[in-house]
Amino acid sequence: MSLKYGHTLLSIPGPSMVPNRVLNAMHRPSPNIYEGELLDMTDTVFRDLKAVARTKKKLAMYITNGHGAWEAALVNTMSEGDTVLVLETGHFSRAWGDMAIALGLNIENINFGTTSDVDPNILEERLRADRQGQIKGVLMVQTDTASSVKNDVAAVKQVLELLGHQALLMVDCIASLGCDRFEMDEWGVDVMVAASQKGLMTPTGISLVFFGENASRRRDNLERISPYWDWKPRSDAEYFYRNFCGTAPTHHLFGLREALNILVLEEGIENAWNRHGTIASAVWAAVDAWGEDIRLNIVDPNKRSCAVTTVHTGAGVAKRLRHWCEEEAGVTLGIGLGLAPPGPEGLDSIFRIGHMGHVNVPMIIGTLGAIDAGLKSLKVRGGSGALDAATTALSRHCL
Repeated sequence: MSLKYGHTLLSIPGPSMVPNRVLNAMHRPSPNIYEGELLDMTDTVFRDLKAVARTKKKLAMYITNGHGAWEAALVNTMSEGDTVLVLETGHFSRAWGDMAIALGLNIENINFGTTSDVDPNILEERLRADRQGQIKGVLMVQTDTASSVKNDVAAVKQVLELLGHQALLMVDCIASLGCDRFEMDEWGVDVMVAASQKGLMTPTGISLVFFGENASRRRDNLERISPYWDWKPRSDAEYFYRNFCGTAPTHHLFGLREALNILVLEEGIENAWNRHGTIASAVWAAVDAWGEDIRLNIVDPNKRSCAVTTVHTGAGVAKRLRHWCEEEAGVTLGIGLGLAPPGPEGLDSIFRIGHMGHVNVPMIIGTLGAIDAGLKSLKVRGGSGALDAATTALSRHCL
């Protein structure tokens, strides 16, 4: 007998839960792609996506996942042989660098580990040594979805400005957009990439690349660029068809429009940031209450993502807990990525809780309750009072 029969919860860090309103908006016949409702609506989608990113810069949209956005950002700004500096804080920052290597770029990594954020002082030391300006771009994630660290994007830009360095600041916000505060224009970000399936509450299939004038000039000076990945016709399209280098992702656009109705027009982006912060604090409080054998990957609360939390357990516990939660309680937790300790059980001692996008109090308490019950059922040693700690954290939202 299982208790999972009912409304299941997908508590992984993407793809995230999709609101029924978004699914319903997508459940319709294919539209006219040459004129009328779809074209007018898409203009508002671009407008409100820029509101989420806090930018007036350009936006190119692709029918792909986040990896496609990585590639689009690189091929529009770099030539083969260019040097890019990767600020590594986990699996996904490293993976973006690996893609750059595959594209023929020279990659230099500064590895800050998987339990800490980017140190601006170390970055400054490296950039000061780059007297010839060989580094053409700095790649970083705002949130690394594997480690759950949150990096200070503004501090990195301040280093570049202090030194007058001309490298483009390129930021992955795939896990953080709509969840953690991000100010593209205020912070001076040159390129930002995102995708539809996390904080934007829409099924996987759309990725976004926002870019400013410095990045545009780089693209204009390239000798050759793939026609599909070229962001210029997508952002300066004279007619709708060219926005997508062919047929538009019509039903994703209808879904994304409804998601933006929720996020921008109804809740408001700053309220969404605050909601994510409060819900994240409940997760952290619960993990702290479970005790030393179950611990947060990021110690400093100011450096934790508000979209995802990475948790360490004893050897093999995470795997057994994930299976119990999914099979017995109807809650799916995220696996560990790239943080495995030495030994055969590796990633089986790490799980991740996604709390991004379409998530509220009963959903997060349901996830934490399932984990708490699973730990008890599996007879894992841990402290009591996790749900009490979580609800106390949530109650502060109203104080």
